Amino acid sequence: MYLGIDLGTSSVKAVVVDGEQRIIASATAPLTVARPKALWSEQNPADWWAAVEQTIAELRQRAGKAWAEIRAIGLSGQMHGAVLLDAAGEPIRPAILHNDGRAHAEAEELNRKLPTIGTIAGVPAMPGFAAPKLLWLARHEPEVLGRARHLLLPKDYLRFRLTHGFATDMCDASGALLLDGAKREWSPEIAAAAGIPLAMLPTALEGNAVSGLLQGAVAKEWGLPPGIIVATGAGDAAAGAVASGAVNEGDAFISLGTATQYFVARESYRPSPEHLIHTFCHALPGRWFQMAALLNGAGALAWAAGLLGREDIGELLEDTERAFTGPSPVLFLPYLSGERTPHNNPHAKGVLFGLTPATTPEQVTQAVLEGVALSLADAQGYLEATGPLPPRIAVNGGGSKSRFWMKILASALNRTVLLQDGSEAGPAFGAARLARLAATGEDVTAVCTKPPIAAEVAPDPALAAAYADRLTRFRALYRAVAPLF
Repeated sequence: MYLGIDLGTSSVKAVVVDGEQRIIASATAPLTVARPKALWSEQNPADWWAAVEQTIAELRQRAGKAWAEIRAIGLSGQMHGAVLLDAAGEPIRPAILHNDGRAHAEAEELNRKLPTIGTIAGVPAMPGFAAPKLLWLARHEPEVLGRARHLLLPKDYLRFRLTHGFATDMCDASGALLLDGAKREWSPEIAAAAGIPLAMLPTALEGNAVSGLLQGAVAKEWGLPPGIIVATGAGDAAAGAVASGAVNEGDAFISLGTATQYFVARESYRPSPEHLIHTFCHALPGRWFQMAALLNGAGALAWAAGLLGREDIGELLEDTERAFTGPSPVLFLPYLSGERTPHNNPHAKGVLFGLTPATTPEQVTQAVLEGVALSLADAQGYLEATGPLPPRIAVNGGGSKSRFWMKILASALNRTVLLQDGSEAGPAFGAARLARLAATGEDVTAVCTKPPIAAEVAPDPALAAAYADRLTRFRALYRAVAPLF
């Protein structure tokens, strides 16, 4: 049995997976995001740990006897966040998250100071990455940075609580914008440009390596023997790829969670900074990936449901599907949290365009679904410029539960969408796979297989043509309103 824990932005999810790669039990605990100022997005690491403990308590009950058979633990989590600890290992301030845009000036400064950063790190500096956030802290909260002794990525704070050790995986290290992607080691050049001593950074390991052992106090509280292996794990993008079996050249998938990633595995390091495509290290040795990173996904649907006063999102989707007759007359730019690919614009905003007195809640909801799908289609064009994409692509994450949304997405991308068994477990399942690899030393390809296909959703030719036209308008709308942001 293997335990996978995924620290998302909106929840913590944990799964127990058996030797046949079946999910024996799962549990989830919610998280909230604080936005104390414009462009800010923060969470308290103590809330992460509380959510993990809540999740584990529920999981133990659901797993039953299987709980005692856990051999290893794997970790996954939201990427790019900056967690600063003092000499005693205590968080100094709330973590600054991936969708925080305050460090936009510092990102531009890094790009000026080190013009080769996009080639070294795999993408130009953007506000969401950890490196520009550290420059922002040096400028605006120097006393905080002065007390900091350790910089961690979000999931690696959980590791510290589990093992008392400081480590991260190659994917999350890439997402900090402090790693030399080709060499798979911390970059002294980027660290110097960001004003960060290398001693502050955790040890960078491969995702299937042993990062430490479960320490006694937590083991006792969780009802597990001390000394269980804790695998390095991966940032959620790579962990989701491991779950989907996207580990070999050209394998692709979309993770439609609060934020969204369009991911393609590569067997060599091919940075493409001019397209704002992220080229990062994969969680597994000798592998990399290219990714369009979008800050807005299923979170936009949750926002729309709240705006419309609909507590049951499932019912809202059913109502919207019943009212569907074709593309919504309303066009939605989904940039509620700014956007990375392809705009690198933390100031971008959500826009509902084309409202009239006849506009219905269902048309607004459909516009939100289409806006996210069109943003992925927009990014797909930039990914295709870096290399071929497969005609069939797996989709996981919370958004994949809606077959109606998948119909819209397949048509907007003009690609068949594959829904895999257990895809809702996503990165947590990938973390459990990495835990297994760390414990057993098995061959990667034997474990990281593609799950069975539960369903296929083919594009509707007429709808695909309509959405191709909508994509042209979608891009034009952004260009028209971007100066106003």
